[in-house]
Amino acid sequence: MRVERIFRFPVKGLSPEAMEEVALAPGEGLPNDRRFAFAQGDSPFDPAAPVWLQKRHFACLMANARVAAIRSAYDAASNILVLRAEGMPPLQADLASAAGREAAAAWMTDYLGPEARGALRFAEAPGHAFTDIAAKAVSLVGLASVEALGARFGMELDPLRFRANILFSGAAPFAEFDWIGREILLGGARLRVFKRTQRCAATEVNPTTAERDAKPPKWLREAYGHADLGVYAEVLEAGRVATGDALEPVQGELLERV
Repeated sequence: MRVERIFRFPVKGLSPEAMEEVALAPGEGLPNDRRFAFAQGDSPFDPAAPVWLQKRHFACLMANARVAAIRSAYDAASNILVLRAEGMPPLQADLASAAGREAAAAWMTDYLGPEARGALRFAEAPGHAFTDIAAKAVSLVGLASVEALGARFGMELDPLRFRANILFSGAAPFAEFDWIGREILLGGARLRVFKRTQRCAATEVNPTTAERDAKPPKWLREAYGHADLGVYAEVLEAGRVATGDALEPVQGELLERV
């Protein structure tokens, strides 16, 4: 098995950033992954006391398919976020400034229109990630699993629908479910797989057209009796991971600690 693609998603719900390699740290996800979000006007998120909240409190693909049509880019060195969408003036926001964060929030509020529940707020808190589960983790999806689901229902599915950090090849469809509770070697890092990824309406959205043109959660339940595709893993030992690196479940006898 090998790593085919690496992605992080700096802003929850918005464009992926493809990476050639990434340094993983124990107990953390990918650097800058889901670092930012747009909190709905009625969201209880408090940056002074950040806690994990369900995705419905933020602009997200599950509720707001239109955000898939936004083309965003984030430069960590300059802390600049660029937002572009048809019918909207392009925005270059300096996230280091209050004015820049307010401009980004106003832009998203205008873009969502009636889907905005009041004025959105640009959300960030040191050390906090706006992920779909409370634990900090790396998400992995097997390309064979995506292909098998699409073939079953006669549709080629873009793996980006599933917004994973790591896309890998070389495994049988859904073989990653057998890794729950096991450790894996991913490039130079060691991780423990601890949870399946349950899929929601976000995967219905075509990442290119922003249309809801497929029903992956429904299809998974019909074909396999569950709505899961992909897994989450926690980083146990730091290391670098690059495209082309090997992915290998650790054999039981190697799990013993000396």
